[in-house]
Amino acid sequence: MPTLLDFRRRIRSVKNTQQITRAMKFVAAARLRRAQEAALAARPYAKELARVLRSTMARLDSPQHPLLARRPEERILVIVLSGERGLAGAFNANILKRAAEFLRSKQGKKMVVLPIGKKGRDALRKAGMEFAGEYVNVLARVDLGIAREIANLVTELYSREAIDAVYTVFSEFKNVLAPVLVTEKLLPIEKIEESEETAGERAASQIDYLYEQPETQILDRLLPRYVETQILRIMLESSAAEHAARMTAMEAATKNAGEVIEALTLHMNKVRQAAITKEIIEIVSGAAGTA
Repeated sequence: MPTLLDFRRRIRSVKNTQQITRAMKFVAAARLRRAQEAALAARPYAKELARVLRSTMARLDSPQHPLLARRPEERILVIVLSGERGLAGAFNANILKRAAEFLRSKQGKKMVVLPIGKKGRDALRKAGMEFAGEYVNVLARVDLGIAREIANLVTELYSREAIDAVYTVFSEFKNVLAPVLVTEKLLPIEKIEESEETAGERAASQIDYLYEQPETQILDRLLPRYVETQILRIMLESSAAEHAARMTAMEAATKNAGEVIEALTLHMNKVRQAAITKEIIEIVSGAAGTA
């Protein structure tokens, strides 16, 4: 049976763990605030760029561009965005599970992956997947230069027909408690989503803009920029979702540690009370025996 000293050691150990998880929760909350602000700030730009691109494509009877070319999907590139570190609950496990489901759904195709994030890189490498590249330690501070580098790699592979389609698997940030796993098709660019726009915004996207350059030349500039913007957006979304998952996990761990401390303290008090009662009985029995 554990002694009082054993209980005190265990309580002290759990309290130390609780201090660590509480500190990690505060750190994750501070990082989440910055990541959330960056993700929300990127959405209006991505929406406006998509609107201009829709307007430009609507002016052309049959837009022609390598990024619009549609081919049978025999060689598929999957961009998997995971976390850089653990201690984020089921965040990384859920993303890798969704990626594995998608890869199984494309059996018979040549699958190539491009992991962004250390956890996904390690898991996909262990699974024996073929890599088109890898990017680790880039989601703590999302940089436009890295997003542009990834976009250039993806568009170059697609333009020279090394791949036939590009999909992304990531966790989209909605709020702290409800991340959303998303599988999106990035290339070929088939249509620009407008489901989240209001009627006024859709009408604005159909305004007859006056362009100084020909529509085809503008399209050549907008399509690569659109891919770059989408990659930057999903990197920001994934970063914010990871910090939110870590903050939630550390908050739950801190709460669980408190419950363990309460349970251990209760057991320790029971043991101490039993020891005191036993000593009193022994004293009383000894006094009665000498009387």
